[in-house]
Amino acid sequence: NGWEESAGAWIRDLGEQGDFGRKYVLDPVMLPRAVARRPRRVLDVGCGEGRFCRMLKAAEGTAATTGLDPTQELLEAARAKDPGGEYIEGRAERMPFEDGTFDLVVSYLSLIDIPEVRAAIAEMARVLAPGGALLIANLNSFNTAGGELGWVKNESGQKQHYPVDRYLEERSFWIEWRGIRIVNHHRPLRTYFEALLGAGLQLRYFDEPGASEAAGPARVAQYARAPWFLVMEWEKPGSEIQ
Repeated sequence: NGWEESAGAWIRDLGEQGDFGRKYVLDPVMLPRAVARRPRRVLDVGCGEGRFCRMLKAAEGTAATTGLDPTQELLEAARAKDPGGEYIEGRAERMPFEDGTFDLVVSYLSLIDIPEVRAAIAEMARVLAPGGALLIANLNSFNTAGGELGWVKNESGQKQHYPVDRYLEERSFWIEWRGIRIVNHHRPLRTYFEALLGAGLQLRYFDEPGASEAAGPARVAQYARAPWFLVMEWEKPGSEIQ
C-alpha cells in the first residue's frame, strides 16, 4: 500500500505541527472532543509517527494513550519522540486487545487507508468499553470520489471545480504528493454508516468543519470551496464510564 516506502517522506512532510488539514481543520475539533471525555485509556488506531498521541498525552484530562500502526518506520519515529509512550505494531482489522479495553478509540484519517474497513470498525467497537466513544476524522466521500482526478483547472492553472465521479463504487487508488505515494480507498458515506450502526454504535456528533480563522482569510475561503474532511463521534451503549 506504499506506506513502508513513503514513511520517511511522510514524517518529514507532516512535521510536529501537522499539515494544513490537521493543524487548521481537524485538530481544533478532534482534540477538544477527545479531551472533553476525560478518558482513562485511549487507543489511536493508525497512529503513524504518533503526533496525535503526543497531543493527547500533553492535554489535561487524558490518561494512558496507546498507538497502533502496521508500519515499523512510523512506529520507530513515534517511540523516538515519545520514549515513555506505548506504540504497538498491528492492524486495525485484528487488534491485539481484550474486549472493552479503551474508553476512547480514535481513528484520525486512518479509515481511508484500511482495506477491510468493516472488520476494522467492528474491532474498534469491540475494544471500546460500554459508554465509551469512537472519534473519527475521515476524508469526505465526495473527496475520495474525485481522488484520482483532483481539481479541474483552467489553462492558467486556476482551480475551476472539484469533480465527483463513480461515487457509489467502492474502489482503491494510488495518491501521490511530495514524495509520498500510498493507496487510498473510496467508499460512499453509507458504507461507513452501515458498518458503524451494524457495530451497535450510536452517533453523537457529526461535522464537516471549515478551516479555523488562524489559517488566514484567503485559505479559509479557498478551503470552503470543497471541504475535505468530516468528524464523527460514535458512542457504545452501556453504563457510563466512572
